[in-house]
Amino acid sequence: MGRDQRYLLLLGLACFVFLTRSSGFKICAYNVQNFNTSKVSDSRVLHLLTRILSNCDVCLLQEVKDPDGKAMGELVSSLNRYDEYSYDYVTSKGLGQSEKKEQYVFLYRNQTAKLVDKYQYPKSKKGNEDVFSREPFIVHFKAPKTKIGQFVLIPLRAEPLNALKELDSLFDVFTEMMKKWKVENVLLLGDFHADCGYVTRKNRMNNRLFATNGLFWLLRDDVDTTVTDMTDCAYDRFVVHGEKFLKAIEPLSARVFNFKRKFQISTEQILKISDHYPIEVELKEVKSAGQLQALMQPFLLILPLVVLLILPESTIGLM
Repeated sequence: MGRDQRYLLLLGLACFVFLTRSSGFKICAYNVQNFNTSKVSDSRVLHLLTRILSNCDVCLLQEVKDPDGKAMGELVSSLNRYDEYSYDYVTSKGLGQSEKKEQYVFLYRNQTAKLVDKYQYPKSKKGNEDVFSREPFIVHFKAPKTKIGQFVLIPLRAEPLNALKELDSLFDVFTEMMKKWKVENVLLLGDFHADCGYVTRKNRMNNRLFATNGLFWLLRDDVDTTVTDMTDCAYDRFVVHGEKFLKAIEPLSARVFNFKRKFQISTEQILKISDHYPIEVELKEVKSAGQLQALMQPFLLILPLVVLLILPESTIGLM
């Protein structure tokens, strides 16, 4: 390997180390599909779920069916044993019309996110029909280390066949909550079923959540948030309100967390949790002097090697 090649290799390695160490505050959303005590009783499932969720500062869990809190208790205990952070959660009441009602749950790190307020959106109707199958459970967080400082999260797990109407009605929830809490920084998130046959490009044209200026959809339509090869749909989404919030997000950080590749596991193992992948997005953090020093350390460690590689041989002999 020539000297120039070695120099470029080392420089690339330094950049890689820098980028991997500078992760921001991460918000996630995950449809954990019928999450209950039976699921967490499987030690492999619990361990895998713990590894997944330990990547998030705040995570919306959907399709939780845990009225007595035992399953969430097991999950939080597992996270607290596994990670350097301590975790807590806040949950909605049981929602929906089925016998086993579902909950929205927000899991969060105590050290990086502080719960300010919560609000269960009331059941409402249009004509004889319920507006939402599962009314949003809205939370207000402070995140002091982020550039945005505080934000509101509005979740929705839309009923597939009614997804378009529910997404349009979610705009009303969004505007009401901005007035109620006087907070502009709002992120709407969840399993919207916002793709494939449920929400098409043609039928979304008059939908307020798609058509209103100042609302930014962070995941493209060509993203696949589902696990199996039988589907290729961007069901799970983030929608952020306002230029200020948008600028506080790390560019290109909204993505699907494909932990199948990262953890080298089978589709069969993944489906024991859900047929959805989690989605995630990072907020920019305010770096302290100590954090900047830590980020620069990899460069300082390889600097002598870089100097030796780029200086002429005659110069090195004089050193």
